[in-house]
Order: sequence, then structure tokens, then C-alpha cells
Amino acid sequence: MIVSIDPGAISGAIAFHADNGMVIVTDLPVADGQIDAVSLYKALAGRNIRAFVVERVGSMPKQGVASTFKFGVSVGIIHGLVAALAVPMHLIAPTVWKRGVGLPVGADKEAARALALRLYPQIHGLERKKDAGRAEALLIGHYWITRREAA
Repeated sequence: MIVSIDPGAISGAIAFHADNGMVIVTDLPVADGQIDAVSLYKALAGRNIRAFVVERVGSMPKQGVASTFKFGVSVGIIHGLVAALAVPMHLIAPTVWKRGVGLPVGADKEAARALALRLYPQIHGLERKKDAGRAEALLIGHYWITRREAA
């Protein structure tokens, strides 16, 4: 399976794309306002994962120092767990995967959620505006599977 992740301090999400076409998407586990590394490890360990596809992120303009640090810690947890699992990780810039799935440059999270709803109508958990992280995790994996692996 391919696992795609939209990182976030507390708003990130993860999608599991099984080789048989089954897709599951959920929020990253959070405890005390931070990604719960133990729960995330338990969700990943023992699965037959061929690759992780993670959005390449950085600090955002006008984001506070505390928020930037918290976000960086979350990204570090994700990268560390992937390294511990010894599975290849591919970092994909937002502009690359968004362009690859047909989203216009500068498209907001709501446009990504609308596209995910059209591409994955069978997936539950994309109905609310706050499910945009789940939608982006799905689309990151969709990009990788349809564009990268097809090549």
C-alpha cells in the first residue's frame, strides 16, 4: 500500500491506498495538542507499506513562532516514524501535487476538498469543511499513484 500524509500540528491527515483500490482516510492522531507518536506508530507498524508520500512543508508567512515550532515538531514526528519503519519516503511540494491533480495554482483547501469529493465519492469523512486535511492527504496519494507510478 501507499500511505500519503498531509502534515499538520493538529489538523493533519493520513490516507491509506491499498493495492486493491481500497482507500481509508483519517485524521492524524492527536493528544494534548500534538501528534500522538505512539498512536501513529501503532497505526503504521506491521502494515505492508511500499512508500510514504508526504507533503513537503515549511513555515508559513505571518505564522507565530509557537505555531511554527509546533508544526515543525509534528513534521519531525512524521519523518522520524517513517525513518524508523525503514520505508521509502517521497516529499512532494504542494504546487507539484496540486498541479498534478488539476487544481489551479493558489487553490485553497476548499477546492481540494471539492475535488476529493468528486474523485472519491465513496469515501466518508470529507463532508465537513474541516475535513480539508483529509482531502489533501487523499489527493497527495492520488497524485503519486496516478502520475508517478504510472510513469
